[in-house]
Amino acid sequence: MEQIMKTIIFILSALFSLNAFSQAVEQKDSINPNAAEISLENESFDFGLLDKGAPCTTVFKFKNSGKEPLILSNVRASCGCTTPSWPKEPIAPGASSEISVKYDSNRVGKFSKTATITSNAKTATKVIKISGEIKAPPEIIEPVKQENPMVPKIN
Repeated sequence: MEQIMKTIIFILSALFSLNAFSQAVEQKDSINPNAAEISLENESFDFGLLDKGAPCTTVFKFKNSGKEPLILSNVRASCGCTTPSWPKEPIAPGASSEISVKYDSNRVGKFSKTATITSNAKTATKVIKISGEIKAPPEIIEPVKQENPMVPKIN
């Protein structure tokens, strides 16, 4: 009886595995050849060396090189110090637009951040990257006031 149960469990497991595999293959074949396609001019930008508090914004230009309207459903930054903004309206086939990415430069040191673009394109997600280094402001050293031993102290 125990051997029969093991055999039944094995057969059911094999059937579920085959079913899951066949569904994955079907989904892969169902990509729309006319779907929108996002073509970025650049996928990364290096700000180089910036002063603390300096403006730190760049623009990623892209084109819809597909045959259907491109809809950007979300652009999510890797952290709260990076703020993306993107067009909410559909981008027609052949049309261009841009995604603006702003970094909070009130943090000193090197940075490397990403923003993930989610859309209805053939490749549903794309990642854009920004990097750079924010240098600390120069330290202001106040002169030390020294007392002159030749001048009498007045209390």
